[in-house]
Amino acid sequence: MCGIAGIFDLKSTRDIDRDALRRMTSALKHRGPDGEGFYIAPGIGFGHRRLAIIDRDGGAQPFHAQTNSCVLSFNGEIYNYTSLAKELSHKVRLKTRSDTEALAEGLAVGGLQFIHDLQGMYAFSFWDPSKNLLLLARDRLGERPLYYAETSDGFLLFASELGALIASELIETSLDPRAISDYFFYGYVPDPKTIYRGVYKLPAGHAISVKRSGAVRPERYWRPVFASGARIDFDDAAGALREKLDQAVKAQMMSDVPLGAFLSGGVDSASIVSSMAQTGGELIACTVGFDVAGHDERAPASEIAQKFNATHYQDVAACDDFNLIDTLAATFGEPFADASALPSYIVSRITRQHVTVALSGDGGDEIFAGYRRYPFYLNEEKIRRLAPLTIRRALFGTAGALYPKLDWAPQLIRLKSTFQALGQSSAAGYASAVAINFPGRISGMLNKEFVRSLSGYTSQSVIEDAMNEANSDDPLARAQYADLTTWLPGRMLTKVDRTSMAHGLEVRPPLLNHSLVEWAGLMPGEFKLKGGEQKRLLKAAFSTRLGADYVNRKKQGFAPPLSQWMRRSGQNPLSRLETSRAWRECGIFNEHGIEKMMRAHQNGVADCAQELWSVIMFDAFLRNTHS
Repeated sequence: MCGIAGIFDLKSTRDIDRDALRRMTSALKHRGPDGEGFYIAPGIGFGHRRLAIIDRDGGAQPFHAQTNSCVLSFNGEIYNYTSLAKELSHKVRLKTRSDTEALAEGLAVGGLQFIHDLQGMYAFSFWDPSKNLLLLARDRLGERPLYYAETSDGFLLFASELGALIASELIETSLDPRAISDYFFYGYVPDPKTIYRGVYKLPAGHAISVKRSGAVRPERYWRPVFASGARIDFDDAAGALREKLDQAVKAQMMSDVPLGAFLSGGVDSASIVSSMAQTGGELIACTVGFDVAGHDERAPASEIAQKFNATHYQDVAACDDFNLIDTLAATFGEPFADASALPSYIVSRITRQHVTVALSGDGGDEIFAGYRRYPFYLNEEKIRRLAPLTIRRALFGTAGALYPKLDWAPQLIRLKSTFQALGQSSAAGYASAVAINFPGRISGMLNKEFVRSLSGYTSQSVIEDAMNEANSDDPLARAQYADLTTWLPGRMLTKVDRTSMAHGLEVRPPLLNHSLVEWAGLMPGEFKLKGGEQKRLLKAAFSTRLGADYVNRKKQGFAPPLSQWMRRSGQNPLSRLETSRAWRECGIFNEHGIEKMMRAHQNGVADCAQELWSVIMFDAFLRNTHS
């Protein structure tokens, strides 16, 4: 894994600001502690930080291809590079055994079309001087990040992290109100926005081809498809899945450095470990737990580690370890309210002490319908089909407005969000299900002036647009499509990338092998979710290896105990909000509303932990980037 940065003159061949490029590249040192490199020519400059994984001696970057004097700066891994190199050997004699050279020569020979032959995770910049052409691309599922922005005087800047663009000191950093709205709705800023106006993320499965005087316009080259057209027996599909995941894991275990796995108590990571065990050799697994009952999965993780004879390293995320809040804010570069980033950071830190590459179970919930919201959403869809939106809005919208928010009550009678969802369209209802904060509370968190600045913009439109793009009438397929194109790259993979690369650790998720994702999209919806049973196919595929009791155990998740933390008499993260002026003076919040939520939570009247955590992380962002 590496970090890339670059500057491209969109107008002519003016000199590149070398100091700015060096600042950008230095800001990525944590992503590539093993080396630094630059390429500078009239009107273009590449910077690179390297974490050496494959061909540690021969893969230095920026890499100069033999064909057309092309140059590549690349972050990621190409798992099928040996077969690609064999095909390319008929056209050019390769000098190294690195995936970098295979990618560079492949792009030089085939252009952007070569990207369709890639199996891997990547974000790259590629310069072809013979065509005066710059290519930027991000992998299909968004495992590797790429940010970009245009300066007022016509330069295009790009980098692996937002902080590197800021370090250039060449771009404006005014906050985008719509991105702020999205953050408080989803807990992250969805692609292609960033928290700053005019600064963008290249969306997953997109590429940019730009020449001088040309427009910077991302174009999609891949999207997930849910066709449910496969004619296959369930048991045969389970066997095929097991074989496909075994193959994906084997391909992703290529490494010239120590390699291991993240291991939680869930079926996703346990399946990955079981597939790793099939390859033979030493197996290393790393787990982090919590010192609060009901949030600790070390015991089931240990069970899997013992079953497959893995060397198992464990650590505990202590309830009073709040010093990491500012560290996380700096790591992400923009507000990020997924509290599981805290244990992710810790498990990455302990894992890096033992290995340089770790396989993870990310993607299983999105591909095989593992989220708790899926069955709720399908049940709501059955009710929506019984009456048109106008009637449901009048009936359930009113009920949702009047019904109290019973955080303290049993799940069975906590119906406020359900009533509100039933009074919305299908897509808007699912957007509310995905929301990290209760939508009805968000308006009370933000002041009226800020809300007016949105000019009617609603953050639900992010999910609505994605679901309408899915080109499917099946509600589960539409929900999965939305998650694969928004939630997965914007929240889940961003969390993994930033927390792991902060420690120079490369993480690979075999479940996101795009061929496996495409195959899973063809499987009938009932193979994934039926009668409330989630991830049916994945559980069936690995039940014999992991044990039926294990695959059917109740899912705990990977989130720290926020509610308990915020009710402690001491070492309470809410004390940050009580003493900080940053969030109070930024012109966004309703101070009285936030203070009321704090009192209600600490008195046990309501559970506002997630909403308050969102404010805490936004405040930390302000203090770390705008102080």
